[in-house]
This record gives sequence, C-alpha cells and structure tokens, in this order.
Amino acid sequence: MDAILERSHELKQALVDFVLDAEGELAQALETYAAKQLRRGNGDTTQQDLIIDSFITEGKVGDKSPLELFIASHPDLQESDRKLINSWHRSFIGLFVIASILPDGLELTNWLTDKHYIVKPNNTQTLQAITRLKVGEILLTRISPVTDSYWMFSGPYTLMGKLGKPKLAVAIGNFKDNYKSNLYSDAPDLLEEAWQSVAQYHQQFVDFFGADEITLSGYHLNKKIAEFQEVITEKSLAAAGIDTSKSLAEVAEEAGIDDEEIKAAAEEFGADSNAVSQMFSSKNGKSKMVMPKIDLPAELRKAEQVTAISHPRWGQMFLPTYTKIQTILSAEDWKSVEGAEKLLRYYLEDKSINTFIWHRLAQQYPTNLENVLRIFLQRPEFRLESDLNALLQEYSKPIEPELPEIASVPIHLHNLFQEALADVNKSKPKSKGQKKTAKGFQ
Repeated sequence: MDAILERSHELKQALVDFVLDAEGELAQALETYAAKQLRRGNGDTTQQDLIIDSFITEGKVGDKSPLELFIASHPDLQESDRKLINSWHRSFIGLFVIASILPDGLELTNWLTDKHYIVKPNNTQTLQAITRLKVGEILLTRISPVTDSYWMFSGPYTLMGKLGKPKLAVAIGNFKDNYKSNLYSDAPDLLEEAWQSVAQYHQQFVDFFGADEITLSGYHLNKKIAEFQEVITEKSLAAAGIDTSKSLAEVAEEAGIDDEEIKAAAEEFGADSNAVSQMFSSKNGKSKMVMPKIDLPAELRKAEQVTAISHPRWGQMFLPTYTKIQTILSAEDWKSVEGAEKLLRYYLEDKSINTFIWHRLAQQYPTNLENVLRIFLQRPEFRLESDLNALLQEYSKPIEPELPEIASVPIHLHNLFQEALADVNKSKPKSKGQKKTAKGFQ
C-alpha cells in the first residue's frame, strides 16, 4: 500500500475521532446534521458511518467545515497533510458499477455521470473485503481523492450486487431521492445544464400559458400539458437543426437512420414524441441531456381542478388543492371552511408542498396567513416575516430548491430508464390496442 494511502487512513481516523470527541458548536452541528439524515434511512451502522463521513466533508459549523476546523486545531500538520485533507472537500457519494478488478483496488464508473475512477482501500480490512467483489456489481459508497490518479473509499460501502435494468433504475431513483445534493457532484457541467433546463422550461411554460399559474380540470390540464410538450419538442427538433416540416422518414434518412431503426425506436419508446426528439438530438450531438416526459398521474387527471404552477428554480408543481387553500385564506372565518384544519396540516406535512408554495401564499395573503397560522399552531406571537422559514424547517421542508423533477437528465440515464420500462412491459401480458408510455428519469 502506498505511503500516501496509509497516511490518508491515519488522517481520516484522526478526523473521525476529532468530530466524535468534539463539544460545543461542532457537536451540535453533527447532531443536527445526523438527525436530518437519519430521517431518510433505517439508522443501521453503515448509514451512521456514512452520515459521520459525509458530515466531515459536507457539514458546516458557522462558515467553516469540519475539515477546516481540524486543520486549524492541528498547526503541526505538514503541508502535504493539509493539502490532502483540503482535497477531501471534493469527496462525494455515488452509485458505482465495478468496471474492473485491480490488484490493489477497483475501477469504478459513477452511474449518475458516467465518469470513471480508480479507487483503492486505505486499510487492509477493506482491501481483503473487495477481493470478493465482481465486475458488474453495484456499490453505494463515498470516495475521496488521494492523488491526481486515484481515489480512496472514504467510508463504508453498501454492496447491491448485479442489478438488471429495472432494479438498477429503481436504485438510481432511490439514490436521487435520498442524495439529491450529490446527484451530479462530480459533473458540474451536467448540474449547470440541468438547472438551466428548469429555467428554460419555466420560460416556455409562461410563453405557452401566458402566466406562471393556470387552473383547469385535470382532464383539460393533461391535454394542455401534452400540447405544451409537443411545442417544446418542435422547438427542440428545430434547435437540433431538424426541419420539422419534413416527414419522420425524410428526417431519418438525412440523419442516417434506416427504417428498421425507426421501427425499433417506435417499438421501444411507444412512438413518444419526446423520445423521438431525444433520439435525433443525440444523433446530432447537440446536448448531453434530455427532458423527461410529464404525464399527470391518474388521480390528477380525474380531479375537478388542478393548479399548475411553474418557477425557474423550484420547477413545476401540480396542486389539486390550491384553490381550496386560497378559499381558506380568503375567508372571513377560515374555520368555517370544511376541512380547513386537515388541509393546513397537509400543506405543512406533505413534501409535495414546498417552501415556494408557502412563500407564494405568504405574498398573496400575508395578514390572513399569519393569523391562520397563529391560531392553527397555537402560537400567538408567530410572525410570517421572521418565523415562516423556521416553521417550514420544522416540517423538513428545504428552504432552498433542490433540482426538480422537470430538470433534464443525462442521455445515458434517460436511455436506461426507457430500456428498464421496455423490459418491464415485455414481461407484462398486453391487452389488445395497449400502447406503451415512455417516462423519463423520475
């Protein structure tokens, strides 16, 4: 084992001890961080170790990271040690597939970004453990840089085995839900493109509907969203340099795609326009990303009223209860509105009602919302201006937006989910006239 790898193990152990033995602000920061993370998992030993490991590189005590505090409290550290520890700010958790087995480590590919890494254990126990791993198996783990050419396992790994496409798609979906801030940690270009796609989608929404909010019956809204996505597809094809006035066969011939490929694509993707757009745009090499297709869930399609709201950062929200909450906040006696308390509790507790929705209501009904919350929460001193964000954090609502579902995703992930869906559909008996529907990375 390299001397620098051995030294990294010593420093990492010292860091863990430093954090676990800490008192005061550092201890409080760890407790708060751990409480938030534990709500997302089962609290087993592996998860607890991962939480401590991620806190060391991602946590904050004031404006300082635990890594910076450790360096500051150890003035005798050599410059090489300081440089190594500081590099661990680039540590990240990922879902990796084992590409090859090396004598002293593994070659891993991050499924989320398709980036490759040489990763080595920094202790003999993990080195022995990885001898039992096989090419093609999936690992959930954090890695940290050691040199310019290789990384190390930062903490424990969870072995998920070899996964077929449907199970892999589920695993990536779970990773996306549990580690949103780590979705494209090692690919800032993909992350930036994803965020840009949200802003672009919002502008297209406003251009199409004439406002950032629209309320229709679920049936009619679903039809309008389909029309909206057709417009987006037309623009995407045009941006890719494809003449939308030509037939699919003509465009395919110009792109160098034969009839069999067209038929295979139509079968694979259910002739979905968004998938066709993705297929051509990838052929033209214009983008690394593709926008997911949006379908309203069945319960929303049947709803009497659904409000669609778009935001350049929070994305798109579909709320069948938005007009009802507005009725509550407009009423002289809000308690006289049937189901008012139940709906208020839902808006506080359900994760689909995000901070942006609350701030929008606060802007539209500042006095009434403040009075309603004072009574509902039994907090007579509650003030919207100073207390709303703290209240939302009590109910585990992120104050800053996380990358929304509408964001474009890397083409390799979109393709995986399409293939996984096709595999699932192949295993199901088809009724006459049944048509496949294509969904993106959701």
